[in-house]
Amino acid sequence: MKLFDGGRAPNPRRVRIFLAEKGIEVPLQPVDMGAMGHRSEALTKRNPLRRLPVLELDDGTVLTETIAICRYFEALHPEPPLFGKGALGTALVEMWQRRMEMHLFMPVAQVFRHLHPAMQEWEVPQVPAWGEANKPKVMEFLQFLDGELADRPFVAGDDYTVADITGLVSIDFMKPAKLTVPDGLAHLARWYHAVSGRPSAKA
Repeated sequence: MKLFDGGRAPNPRRVRIFLAEKGIEVPLQPVDMGAMGHRSEALTKRNPLRRLPVLELDDGTVLTETIAICRYFEALHPEPPLFGKGALGTALVEMWQRRMEMHLFMPVAQVFRHLHPAMQEWEVPQVPAWGEANKPKVMEFLQFLDGELADRPFVAGDDYTVADITGLVSIDFMKPAKLTVPDGLAHLARWYHAVSGRPSAKA
């Protein structure tokens, strides 16, 4: 088994944090995304979409997509549960994981991909107006999330889950996207301090 890893890129980082929370060690195969290593022949054979992370199992089976890889490891190593517990718990985590991806992670990514000069070779064509259009979406969701975090420690409830991982990585991704968390979001700030201080955040 080996995990083709993209370093600082947000999706590979989400998987590394997930594995660190589980205490699972998987051999990493570094891929230089800056040098377009994810578009190499070797990676394209494993994932024709040429995206990372890519998990290759011992029998040659290939898994792609961040959450699919995380779910695979959750099934193998259910403790600690990062996708929730019980019918309601897992549904709440699924709801919040999807919200964090759709309303925070993806808009930040669109700002970065369509406005950052380094992404000109990746996002063809770049559409600066689309990047700008996603900036207020990020800010609106952060305001919403701050209100939600007023009465619970983590995004989906009392326990740290994959939804928190997506949130943490999304907010850290705001820096290269040249976005800043608005002042005055005290509940969001408290949550971010807690999740960014976990040892897994350094994975």
